[in-house]
Amino acid sequence: MSQSVYHEIGGREAVEAVVEAFYDRVLSDDRLAPYFEGMDMTELRAHQVQFISSVAGGPVDYSGADMREAHAHLDIGDAEFDAVAEHLESALRVNGVGDENVTAILDEVESLRAPVVGR
Repeated sequence: MSQSVYHEIGGREAVEAVVEAFYDRVLSDDRLAPYFEGMDMTELRAHQVQFISSVAGGPVDYSGADMREAHAHLDIGDAEFDAVAEHLESALRVNGVGDENVTAILDEVESLRAPVVGR
């Protein structure tokens, strides 16, 4: 993915807005909210900004934990992964990210399904 996706969607400011909208949705979802109880949401939001910036080809390297290690204790299944992806798609779209860039970002996220769900 070229760096242009990050710039096309509006750079860091846009990614931060997407992350805010994403967590608003996730934390309002009764299926997902329990996964975030007791979590440092400030730190988690910062990691998510890094992650989205990285998968969008931005000038940021994701420095969070390995995806398998970070999610192993959570017992996440495909249904939860799908719900998170749907909330991310919604957050991207509500922040004006175009179809092509939404698809590119979601394809990168989908490539992480196996380690996140523990396969």
